[in-house]
Amino acid sequence: MPTPDRTSLPEIVAAAVDLLESDGLDGVTMNAVAARVGVRAPSLYKRVRNRDGLVRLIAEDALADLAARTAALADPARHPDPAERLAALARDLRVFARARPGGYRLIFAPPSGEAALDVGAIARASAPLLAATADLAGEERALDAARTVTAWATGFIGMELAGAFQLGGDVDDAFEYGLSLLLAALRLGGTPQ
Repeated sequence: MPTPDRTSLPEIVAAAVDLLESDGLDGVTMNAVAARVGVRAPSLYKRVRNRDGLVRLIAEDALADLAARTAALADPARHPDPAERLAALARDLRVFARARPGGYRLIFAPPSGEAALDVGAIARASAPLLAATADLAGEERALDAARTVTAWATGFIGMELAGAFQLGGDVDDAFEYGLSLLLAALRLGGTPQ
């Protein structure tokens, strides 16, 4: 008679996510995950091919979490003004990064190779952002606008997470200021003069 399964893939991923957020990516080892779910490390290989596969599952979990959040915010009925919609998306990205900094880093500075995220999953998660930038800057500049917003937001958020803003002032106000400038530029058509 085969032995019963003592853990599931969702339990393994949840344990790995917890380790990522508490101990960083280096803390996500097969031994540490196995200890969290109450099995020996070799048992994990029934569900996960290797550590890279586990890291990819963690990144996919983070991306799915972010995509669900953005889908809820990106409804034009909730935010008819595309600038308000885009601002809500940027603000929520910051909230997500604070809540799940390890997952945020895996999405925006992903590992390569087997741990890399699927381009299709990234495209699906980016759809609300692209829709908002298309409504604001026009279809022909939607991708450029989305990249600009993403680059600014991830740069700001990355510096904030790293504790790089050391010169005083209100970081929340600085975020809103930068966001307002970016939205104003996109409202003007997103084309430099």
